[in-house]
Amino acid sequence: MSSELKVCEIDSELLENVKTLRLKRNPNNECMILKIDVGTQTVKIDETFEDVLPEDIQEELPAHQPRYVVYSYKLKHDDGRISYPFIFIFISPSGGKPELQMMYAGSKLSIVNACGFTKVFELRSVEEFTEEWLKKKLSFFR
Repeated sequence: MSSELKVCEIDSELLENVKTLRLKRNPNNECMILKIDVGTQTVKIDETFEDVLPEDIQEELPAHQPRYVVYSYKLKHDDGRISYPFIFIFISPSGGKPELQMMYAGSKLSIVNACGFTKVFELRSVEEFTEEWLKKKLSFFR
């Protein structure tokens, strides 16, 4: 028995909030956790947080369900500069329902393209999402 994989629609409110967050330049870290509403097959905002570190976000993420994280991060460079990278992270922990993981994986690219993300990362475990991991990943873009 096979089921058809549908790439989910992106909620228009989500697109507007992502655009606002991108242009905001808040001096603090901000985050949106996105989830797929399986009933409507739409990507929506699950939760938003201000002044939050990766370890704080980690506590809010489900351990066995995929999620997308949109993160505006205040990055202090070694030379004193400050930048605000706009990051998309797809977290797909093992142990979840394969159908749900496929739905998230199949929708990732359309979200990245619709929102114009350039810093896109993937994690297989919620515990991997730390500030140390993020700084290491962002060091590639210096």
